[in-house]
Amino acid sequence: MARLPRYFVKGQAQHIIQRGNNREPIFAASDDYHFYLDCLQEAAKLHELTVHAYVLMTNHVHLLASPEAEVSIPKTLQSVGRRYVQYFNYRYKRTGTLWEGRYKATLIDSDHYLLTCMRYIELNPVRTGMVDHPQKYPWSSYASNAFGNINKLLKPHDLYRHLGDSEADRQSAYCLLFQAGIGKSDLEVIRASTNKGWAMGNDRFREKIEKLTGRRAAPRPRGRPRSTRD
Repeated sequence: MARLPRYFVKGQAQHIIQRGNNREPIFAASDDYHFYLDCLQEAAKLHELTVHAYVLMTNHVHLLASPEAEVSIPKTLQSVGRRYVQYFNYRYKRTGTLWEGRYKATLIDSDHYLLTCMRYIELNPVRTGMVDHPQKYPWSSYASNAFGNINKLLKPHDLYRHLGDSEADRQSAYCLLFQAGIGKSDLEVIRASTNKGWAMGNDRFREKIEKLTGRRAAPRPRGRPRSTRD
């Protein structure tokens, strides 16, 4: 089955996942996380990819980012991937690939899912039982989005800016979002859309994306078309 082309709508946020090969670790020490983030910051700036949220897990990475050009996401991840593999293989005296293959990514209906997707990303360490609160995990964007910690990699999305008139108001409102869990239906939408490559939104949003990108944004209905005869 032929692969569908990548989505691209200028400035439209995407949820991106890149996994280690065979789910093996891609980070083993603090220096590894720091080097990856340095590579990501440099590549994102060079290729015009605006990063709003991220989490670096032991064997995969989640990003929420908006591309300014069609090559923004692939060029950024290609650059980071090559530099980081060279670094990781040299440091740990290994050879061969580090990544699972093609990264997964999907467009997000920002009005309905952007803030939910940010929470989904930053709550990953909590869902896996690594910590009991996202502020205790150092390798995510939570400290910046929730408390204003300086992070040159990040740029707030407009919807985040609308949470309040001041930085303090926005951070307070963002923290309040984490008092409620993410509903099961939203979790299923985020996971299915990203893993299967369908646009994350309702039917109207998907129709809009199909017109803009020229590719399917949702799976075809199952079964044969209904007969129009009585």
